[in-house]
Amino acid sequence: MSVTGARAEAADDFRVVPQLADLMRLSRAAARLPSWNRSVRARTGGAYLSSIRGRGMEYDESRLYQPGDDVRTLDWRVTARTGKPHTKLFREERERPVFVMTDFRAPMFFGSRVAFKAVVAARAASLLIWKAQQNSDRVGALVFGGDAHGELEPRRGRTAALRAIKLLSEHGQRCSELAAGPQPGPGESLNGPFARLRRLARPGSLVFMLSDFRGLDDLAAAHFTEVARHCDVFALLVHDPLETHLPDRPGDFRVTDGARTLRLDTADREVAGAYQSGFEQRAAQVERLCANHRAAFRRLATSDDPFNVLYQLLGG
Repeated sequence: MSVTGARAEAADDFRVVPQLADLMRLSRAAARLPSWNRSVRARTGGAYLSSIRGRGMEYDESRLYQPGDDVRTLDWRVTARTGKPHTKLFREERERPVFVMTDFRAPMFFGSRVAFKAVVAARAASLLIWKAQQNSDRVGALVFGGDAHGELEPRRGRTAALRAIKLLSEHGQRCSELAAGPQPGPGESLNGPFARLRRLARPGSLVFMLSDFRGLDDLAAAHFTEVARHCDVFALLVHDPLETHLPDRPGDFRVTDGARTLRLDTADREVAGAYQSGFEQRAAQVERLCANHRAAFRRLATSDDPFNVLYQLLGG
């Protein structure tokens, strides 16, 4: 399915272009995702409970008073309501911004099953954004594709999540229009987007990358390395089943890398094998890069339910 033909037939199809209403509906599903606090390696130690409130502490809960508790931490409201002395407990506050990066370059507007790669990526990104909001985490976003990009610094609250979801929808629609037109020159490198991510993601951030990782050159890999060195990275390689396994029946198929379109004759097994090996080499490159820098890696196909893949990724 090519982006040009699909958009001409159904410009408002939620399977072809990220739609705001579709992304908004994912809020309820996000609540069922595991908390990523269990999935991330601790860089500065885990959170802990204490009955002494110090710098960088936040209220967690109240429990019955125990001998040795500091009387300054008595919860007088709960004590008055229950008639039994209660002590406030505080949790060490871990400022951990969440950053979601989504690829909307031309090759992402392709799909042979269920939806385009860009739509599947946007849905996964939305689930992560909603989960961050429900966790009371600060969430930021970086979207890129074509001749433009958009970014939001991490902010806490539902308003911040809504802004990020809207950015996904608006930028996705804009990039789908660009993808339908002529693509100048070779495919876009990830160097620029990864350089911006490196600037935006502060040390200690939790970073989710949703991309097909085309254009992962040496410069982009160097930026990835720096981000992974200071942040916890989850990389999701978004792909279409047609990229991993061509149909067994012989025939002519039109494929594109976002810049060039060619006819692929699957009856020519040598040509078909070269096409498939190109994807596997790219996937192996990304997986190896993640393994070298302790970043999590998963494949996300257009035939997958993004919720299920994220559930497994987050340790559910």
